[in-house]
Amino acid sequence: MGSLDPRKFAAAESVEQVHSLLETAGMGPGWNKPEPSLWPTPKQTFVPAHWSYALAKPALDAAAKFVSTDLAERRNLILSNPVPGNSYATTRTLVAAYQMVEPGELARSHRHTPNALRLVVETEPGMFTVVNGKKIPMLPGDVILTPCWSWHGHRNESGARAYWIDFLDVPLVQLLEPMFFEPFPDGVETTDEVDERSPMRFTWADTCHRLASHPTSPSGQSEILLGPPALSSMALYISCLDAGAECTRGRTTANSIFAVIDGAGVANVEDRVFDWHRGDVFVVPAWRAHRLRAKTQSRFLRVTDEPVLARLDWLREA
Repeated sequence: MGSLDPRKFAAAESVEQVHSLLETAGMGPGWNKPEPSLWPTPKQTFVPAHWSYALAKPALDAAAKFVSTDLAERRNLILSNPVPGNSYATTRTLVAAYQMVEPGELARSHRHTPNALRLVVETEPGMFTVVNGKKIPMLPGDVILTPCWSWHGHRNESGARAYWIDFLDVPLVQLLEPMFFEPFPDGVETTDEVDERSPMRFTWADTCHRLASHPTSPSGQSEILLGPPALSSMALYISCLDAGAECTRGRTTANSIFAVIDGAGVANVEDRVFDWHRGDVFVVPAWRAHRLRAKTQSRFLRVTDEPVLARLDWLREA
């Protein structure tokens, strides 16, 4: 590139010769692209998918026999979208994973530029995540934030295994490339300070109180936004559907990952149908309409990249 004699372009006798010269020069003919760089509506690259907690839990239990927190930074199961070439992302911008910590275990502390949060599925009192030097209790239904560049690790001081679902914007950071990761210098951040009312923790008791005081629509749905505080790249919604109620949403450029806190029902995501239960995860990628129907009263956490799309003026609905 750069060593080509410019006079060769003037001497070209066909467009094919121009194409060849452009290739040598490290340039491409914009008039001869095999695929357009612009298209009229969003591509539907990632597909709707569903993961069962009834399978994830025994899988984590089996892994615990062979994979310790000394061996692995985290004992987790990545929920990678089943599209060709993808082995990590759940949606284009977000990833979800099931994680488990054994009684008495410590999961090493680290920090990174991706934002993270976790929804607790099963624990007993004595399970903590340590964020910036404070032990934050983890109880079922709690949502706990770990903002960008916060030190965080996990300590299970209870007598039972602890299970939760992690959500991170790692795929977005990978695409934009401002990735930084740093292990904690001493391995595990230790502290005796317990912060039960940490602003990073949305307790299930508080969430239930807010849901109960929030008006329910005629269709049997109520929804609240968690925060403040809030993560810059992800919005968190808790929804409740009464037994027999349905919720329908059209297409949007935002991606959403749903985690079932309790209840059971059916999700129709365009041509895909999923039966979901407590602890399950399902994904509605961008530009996919969906309908949820609750068989029993059901509550969900929905994690979405809407803030990113809105900030860039790319949030659209159809």
